Amino acid sequence: MPALGRLVAQLPASLEAAVLVVQHLAPDSLGQILVDRLAKQTELVCHLGAHGQHLHAGHLYLAPADRHMLVKDGHVFITKGPRENHYRPAVDALFRSAAAVYGARTIGVVLTGMLHDGTAGLEFIKRAGGITVVQDPQEAEFSSMPESALSNVQIDHVVPLSSMGPLLQQLTQAPAPQQVAIPPDILLEAQIAERVVGSTDDVEKLGRQVPLTCPDCGGSLWEMQHGEVLRYRCHTGHAFTADSLMRVTQESLEESMWVAVRMLEERKNLLASMSRRNEGFSSKQQEERIEELKVHINRLRQFLLNGAAGRPAEHGDMQVSS
Repeated sequence: MPALGRLVAQLPASLEAAVLVVQHLAPDSLGQILVDRLAKQTELVCHLGAHGQHLHAGHLYLAPADRHMLVKDGHVFITKGPRENHYRPAVDALFRSAAAVYGARTIGVVLTGMLHDGTAGLEFIKRAGGITVVQDPQEAEFSSMPESALSNVQIDHVVPLSSMGPLLQQLTQAPAPQQVAIPPDILLEAQIAERVVGSTDDVEKLGRQVPLTCPDCGGSLWEMQHGEVLRYRCHTGHAFTADSLMRVTQESLEESMWVAVRMLEERKNLLASMSRRNEGFSSKQQEERIEELKVHINRLRQFLLNGAAGRPAEHGDMQVSS
């Protein structure tokens, strides 16, 4: 929000464009509070995005919490569609929608932020003839979103935040660029996001099915075959860049391993209780099994706490007591 506030403070009420903003918010966030905060920093007329609103130049529309904000026929389109890159609202969803409707008249901007949302969206805009702008990652508080965009998409302008307002004014005052044909895959994905279509047959037009499952719904994934950014989606609408899919699956794997640690510790504790009461196997066999479980638990803990962070495990780290 600080970076967004600094940017909108540079934009005049006479700006010849509507400004649509996606900020990653917690599902229970009160978006109107953020709108009121932005309104104190800019001459733009600020709104919390609502379904059916007309888009007007010189107005700002903030995506509501836990909803995607799209555009359609000059209006705001709000939907609780499937998450993209594990986010709702997602920047990619807005950028794709704007590219499908406005083509070369679209300007996509990525500011400071974490992870990869916005990268595929900027490529949608670029392929539709639009203009891409990224905050200089050297000055960004969180540089991963700008860096991801720069690593994967041909960006037109990389500027510090202090220069972005004048740049956007200049771009919106320039003659309307020549429109290009919107790629059919962008149009189809925009329709899927609007829930106009969304069958398996529709997704098969976009890519090839691969032996991977969607981490959000467990369905099959298709590898998208358009553009340079490697992407995946399921037929229900969940979509991921390869980087975001890797992150989500890594988190799931780590969670499963912690569950395994818990189950092994519970089994160890049960065997210890049985050994003290001389129940089941002989006491010696139980003690051997307990020691074996301790080894497995320590290995898993060391991997999760040390190996995953790239730090070599030190001898004796996190040993399990009797």
